[in-house]
This record gives sequence, C-alpha cells and structure tokens, in this order.
Amino acid sequence: MANANGKTHGLSSERPPHAKCVLGRGRLTLKGFDRLWDTPLDVHIDDAAWQRVEASAARCARIAGGDKPAYGINTGFGKLCRKRIPADDLAKLQRHLIVSHAVGVGDAAPDAIVRLIMLLKVYSLTHGVSGVSRKTLECLVGLLNADTLPLIPLQGSLGASGDLAPLAHMVLPMISEGRVRCAGKILPAAEGLAAVGVAPIALGPKEGLALINGTQFMGAHAVAAVVRTRRLVKQADMIAAMSLDGMAGSVQPFDERLHALRPHPGAITVAENVRRLMAGSEILESHRDCDRVQDPYSLRCVPQVHGASRDALSHAANVIETEINSVTDNPLILDDDTVISGGLFHGQPLALVLDYLAIALAELASISERRTFLLLSGVAGLPELLVKDAGVNSGLMIPQYTSAALVSENKGLCTPSSVDSIPTSLGQEDHVSMGARSAVKCMTVLDNTETVLAIEQLCAAQALDFRKPLSAGVGARAAHDRVRTAIDHIDADRLYGADIQRSLALLRSGEVLASVERTVGEMR
Repeated sequence: MANANGKTHGLSSERPPHAKCVLGRGRLTLKGFDRLWDTPLDVHIDDAAWQRVEASAARCARIAGGDKPAYGINTGFGKLCRKRIPADDLAKLQRHLIVSHAVGVGDAAPDAIVRLIMLLKVYSLTHGVSGVSRKTLECLVGLLNADTLPLIPLQGSLGASGDLAPLAHMVLPMISEGRVRCAGKILPAAEGLAAVGVAPIALGPKEGLALINGTQFMGAHAVAAVVRTRRLVKQADMIAAMSLDGMAGSVQPFDERLHALRPHPGAITVAENVRRLMAGSEILESHRDCDRVQDPYSLRCVPQVHGASRDALSHAANVIETEINSVTDNPLILDDDTVISGGLFHGQPLALVLDYLAIALAELASISERRTFLLLSGVAGLPELLVKDAGVNSGLMIPQYTSAALVSENKGLCTPSSVDSIPTSLGQEDHVSMGARSAVKCMTVLDNTETVLAIEQLCAAQALDFRKPLSAGVGARAAHDRVRTAIDHIDADRLYGADIQRSLALLRSGEVLASVERTVGEMR
C-alpha cells in the first residue's frame, strides 16, 4: 500500500492471502485456529461488539473526569495506585506506561505468535469492559490486517499482571515507537505504519493499561502449542505403528477388550488408531505364531504413554479455550460504571497447563527415542543400525544420538516454571505465575519432540524396507510410501542430517498424515 507520497518504501504491493476472521459473533474455538494460527489475518469486528466497545469507552471517559479515584484511569499503577493523576496528565500517564514497560529482551517472537497475541488482545477488548476507544482498537486491527507486526521479545514477562512487557512491545508501534516487521523488512514503527496507511494514536485514559494487562502472550503460545500438538499426537500414533510393523511387533496390546478394562479415553483412542493403521499387515501375519511372548514397553505400552499425553492435552485445551474467551485486563468497568480491580490477569491457569503440556510432549519424545533405539538394535530380523554393511557404514547410529540429546534437553525444560514466584512492584505483585516462561519452554519442547519423532519416522521407514516383500499395515504402508517419495532408502552412509530435516519437514507439513488419513480415514 502506498503512503501519502505514493511511495511504497520498497515493500511489495502484493498482499498475501489472509484468513478472514470475524470477532464478536461467538466464542473462539481452538479448532477454529487450525486455519488461523500461522497465516496473515483479515479481522473484522461485529457491529454488536463495536457497540460494546463504544459504550465502555464512554463509561471510562465519565469515570476519568469524575472526582472518585479509579485505579489506572486517574491513578498511578502498581505500588503507585494511591497516587492521583491530574486530568491534564492522563494521556502522558498512558504513554509513559507503555514506554516504561517495554523492557523485554531476547529473540523476537515468531510472526505466527505475534499475530495470535494481537488477535487475542483484540477479541478480549471486544467484550466491552476495558474502556478502550474504537479508534485505538481500529489501530491495532489495522496493523494486524496489514500484517505489520510489532517485534515482541520472548523474555521479560512474569505472567503476573498478565504479560506486561511483551504486550507493551505490541503497543509501541501504535504510538509510533518501537519496530515492526512489514513485508519481510524490519522498519521503525513510524515508517512501517506510513507504508501501510495506519495512523498512530494518542492513548486515552486507561487504554495503555487495558492493552498491556492480560494473558495474550501466554495465550498465543498456548493456542499454537495445542493446534500443533493435536496433529502431532496423531502423527506419533502413525509413526509408532510404522515402528511396530518394522519391529514385527504384536498388535495384541492394542486389543479393544483390553482397554475396556482400564478405560482412559486417550489410551482407547490410541489403541483404536493403531489397530486401524495395522489392518491388513502381512508382516503381522508372518509372525503370528512366533515364540516372542511380549514386546518391550516402548511398543507394548504405546496406548498408555501416548494416551496419557493425549489426556493431558485435552485438559490443557479445555483450560486454554476458556482463557482465550475471557477478559484478563484490570481494572474492569461494568455497565453501572462500577470499576472493580481484581486478578483476572494472573497467569496461573495457563502456567500450570503449559507446564503439564510440556511434560506430556516430552513423554512422546522419550518413548519415541526408545523405539528408535530398538529399531537400530539388530533384533527381530533387522540389520544392526539399519544398514547392510554396518562397520564400514555407521548407519543410523548417530541420528539416535540426536534424539537422545533432545530427550535429555526436554527433561531440563520440563522443570515446572509455575512453581516459582519472585515478588515485584515493591511487594504489590507478591505472587507471580512465571507462565510466560512456561509458554516459551513448552514451544521448545514441542519443537524437540517433533524432531525426535521425525528421526523415528526416518528409521521406521528404513526398517519397513527390510520387511519387503511383506507389506505393512494399510496405514503404516501409506506413511512409508509418502516418506519414500522424499527420502530414499539408505544403502550407505550419507548426510543423515539432511535426511532428518527432510523427515521433519514432512512431519511439520502434515503431508504424511494426510496421505494416511486418505487411506484409513480421519484419525482421532
């Protein structure tokens, strides 16, 4: 988009496809984020929601002009909550709040996370109890729709009064401060806003506080983690089935009658998935009468381990969906002009489930690495290290080292952040959630787990090659065939690091899972 002088500042005039999203007509659902979580957005606000916003702004203006002190509207913040601010200084108060709180450090959050932060903040404000004006909300929506994204550092939030530092960085461009990423370029905010035709604003009473109070930094990470993990748990079942057939394992531990005796929902789902994936396996039939009584736990206990992680995911998703549909700033202005200071911004609900979800993900990686180890062990008729000439060739020995390293890293990352608290604001904020740290750690554990499963996928495909001419189960076979379109069979040592990246790209794209589901139907 050109600025007033007709110049585009070197930015592309072509607008990439944006996913349309209308806010204010109903609840947000995590399922709805399947198509929204990693794409530019085209956000619209329903007329009824705009009416709520404008009514709330009018109430805030009345309160700001009154004689009664109201926290954050005509008083200072935090420990300074008892200090009354003169009317002439209210705009300065809000601007100072933003610039003083924009103290985040570290790497910038990925664009996908920043879009979610902005979207969740917009939605929270449409409830109409935060006192934000239409003009201010239109500025935030304008930046989001132009995909002109604030640079938001990943470190600096305690998850206490919400995510103060990250959200302050979100607001900086709205007041022509900070930097933005626009069409792949990092620009000063003023230049970026001019390039896309969005005018900066002057914050009114309470607006800065409403924008930076809230759990949207944690919430955005939580949404992305759930969306990705919901796909990953299905991929974990798919890859486990490949390994089970590759190891000539037994399908008896997945018997429906067995799981009815210990009916955890996740375990029942996993067992059903694996049975479907293994249907028609010639490998399974070939060893039906063998003398091997039991498989190792990493094969036999897939329903129990994967299932428990799924149940943890279900609990986390319930909490997260409640959170993203909630108001989490402070204070709140009710319909009768009552101003209530509460603690809805406290991140404890998200902190706990993000720690829990990280642990659940780490267990998927842990059992996957053990299956990879089994595949390399030279048992069940497979060659040692999954190559014909081990010795001259190291085979897939070292990719298992990578898996082991990532599993070990996950163990350290899974120490819960939510058990920690450091008092701040001179004791006013004397218990904090540390949920932002839980959020960032959870995403790292998720990245690591995807890589560990991609390494197992690589090894399981190699193992299935050695079972030919016998065919794997219908689902495992479909997965194997899709992997082989991108990664050749290993005859001799080569750059296995490149193979791992190809396998990881396949996993993250969802292409192998899509091929499987076209064959066996949608997995649960």
